[in-house]
Amino acid sequence: MEDSQHILDPLPYQVELRDYLKSRERELWNWFASARAQADFTDNLRMDLLKSTYRLDAASHRELYELVEEAKERLQLDIPVTVYQAVNSPQPNAALYFIPGEGHIVFSGPVLSLLNAEEIKSVLGHELAHYHLWQWDEGDLHIADRLIQAVAGDPRASSSHEQTARRFQLYTEIFADRGSLCVIGDLHPVVAGLVKIQTGLAQVSAQAYLQQAEEIFTKGNVATEGLSHPEAFIRARALSLWHSQRQDSHSHIERMIGGAEALDNLDLIGQAMLTRKTRRLIEHFLQPKWFQTPAVLGHARMFFDDFQPAATRDGFVIEGFQTTDAKLREYYCYLLLDFVIADPELDDMPLVAALDLSRQLDLDGQFEKVAAKELKLKVRDVRKLKEQAAEMLAKAEVAK
Repeated sequence: MEDSQHILDPLPYQVELRDYLKSRERELWNWFASARAQADFTDNLRMDLLKSTYRLDAASHRELYELVEEAKERLQLDIPVTVYQAVNSPQPNAALYFIPGEGHIVFSGPVLSLLNAEEIKSVLGHELAHYHLWQWDEGDLHIADRLIQAVAGDPRASSSHEQTARRFQLYTEIFADRGSLCVIGDLHPVVAGLVKIQTGLAQVSAQAYLQQAEEIFTKGNVATEGLSHPEAFIRARALSLWHSQRQDSHSHIERMIGGAEALDNLDLIGQAMLTRKTRRLIEHFLQPKWFQTPAVLGHARMFFDDFQPAATRDGFVIEGFQTTDAKLREYYCYLLLDFVIADPELDDMPLVAALDLSRQLDLDGQFEKVAAKELKLKVRDVRKLKEQAAEMLAKAEVAK
């Protein structure tokens, strides 16, 4: 089996969010990383464990603790692990209570009687993978998780904070499922254990469920609607993809977790990406020298105070701006229109340039309507300018 330290790397989204929070929310990051915050968090966990569980000791549950040792060895974890059974919690489940240097795994409901030994070991691998993740790079991802969950839970939180916390948690479960696979080395017991916990059934066919999951995706792209855990069919397919494709599975999994780009469900990472795309679009749009008047550049610097137009038009990738989301398409149209009216002395040329660029972005039909409405022009006059765009832009380039 491959070294788990090399194959159980955090997902790209998790690392990107860590980097974002460390750079953009430095004060919050420092507080959540502080010794006091860590101590408070640990003390609360210990008290919760004592109050809500029955502790399973190694002497009375020798076979269970042998499975724990096997899972620890596969994940190269050298920590003491204690296992508990939750009190008054009938739903089958398991959870890791993370304390640095210690592992505490809590089973809920009839998991230990419902699953066979390999499936229980798979669940242990899933929970210990959480520990593996939280200790990564001096605990950075544990800090990121606590920070974004706390921010999202604040009444003042925005939708982007809630989306970020949700996606981070979803990716964390995808990562932990990989821990199960690293421990077991066989996809079927991992999927079987997952389905048993989700359904409560004592007998399931992992192969049949994997086929069922694939069948769902033959009907089209599907994204999770889960709040904390992806649906079982998405988890099963993500495991299957990672098992067979490793690095090539990332883009497929991202589509299942994040879905199509949409303005209404942007998380912090998506907002940052849209900001970068906005800048690139303006840089490209204002590349012609005739467009770079003081009024236009002044308007651009209201978006980005260090703005400079692109030196050339090489390297601009049109495909990155093509989207089916109606509100994003509208956003790009109004962004272009902003610069169409930034300097009245340029007459029709900014509109001509915007019509040409909107055509390249596959936004021309929508932009023509927006321009006609906001500029109080007739649609036929806008379309006439569009027909003349190539000639007018070529003349402007020669005359600059």
